Amino acid sequence: MAVLLLRLAGPMQSWGTQSRFTIRDTGMEPSKSGVIGLICAALGRPRSEPVDDLAKLKMGVRVDKEGKMQVDFHTALDVAKASEDKKKERDTVVSTRYYLADADFLVGLESDDFNLLEKIHNALANPHWTLYLGRKSFVPSVPVQIPDGLKEKDSLESALKCYSWPRLFAKVPKENERPKELRLVLETPFGEGNEVRCDQPVGAAFGYSLKHNFTTRYVKTIFHPLGKKDEKGNDGIPIRQEE
Repeated sequence: MAVLLLRLAGPMQSWGTQSRFTIRDTGMEPSKSGVIGLICAALGRPRSEPVDDLAKLKMGVRVDKEGKMQVDFHTALDVAKASEDKKKERDTVVSTRYYLADADFLVGLESDDFNLLEKIHNALANPHWTLYLGRKSFVPSVPVQIPDGLKEKDSLESALKCYSWPRLFAKVPKENERPKELRLVLETPFGEGNEVRCDQPVGAAFGYSLKHNFTTRYVKTIFHPLGKKDEKGNDGIPIRQEE
């Protein structure tokens, strides 16, 4: 198997999977549909095209810095009512929008199609359209592409555990400021995980239609030590040395 690693870090991110009408939610880590949408933007793939090849990628996330949940209220004036005469007084609508502040994620995509991962890797370095972290106003603070993030022979879990932490920080945090372990969310075969996510795209899932096609997938959450071996002898995630 081959693995592609990418970094999603920014002041604000939003990865909703259950948003309806005026309530816009976010998960605590990137959704698979959101990551595939970002890849489609890099590749220049129109919303009307199927994404079945990308949906087959197995995804995992390493949470290098947990985001802080925040909420905004957006007000829209003069909203027309479908059931009322257009000349009559219009409504004011307030929407509630959740997002993550200051989060940093290492995302891994596993596939037996190395050429597809290589194509995505190159596209992320020179994206066709602007990349954003769930919403168009949420831009990445660092490049999404990791120059050494394409691994020709590796597994998803191994790649996420072996890639050094942190990446591209101005300064490595002191030992007493580091987390003891990092959270990993890994996609599993159907029925094997203990958590369900409704973010698996099907067909032309992002088309301009009222019906967006998504189904469920299973994931599991594990915690892996950072740095030194733990009490059970597990190798920890390496910490980048000062340059």
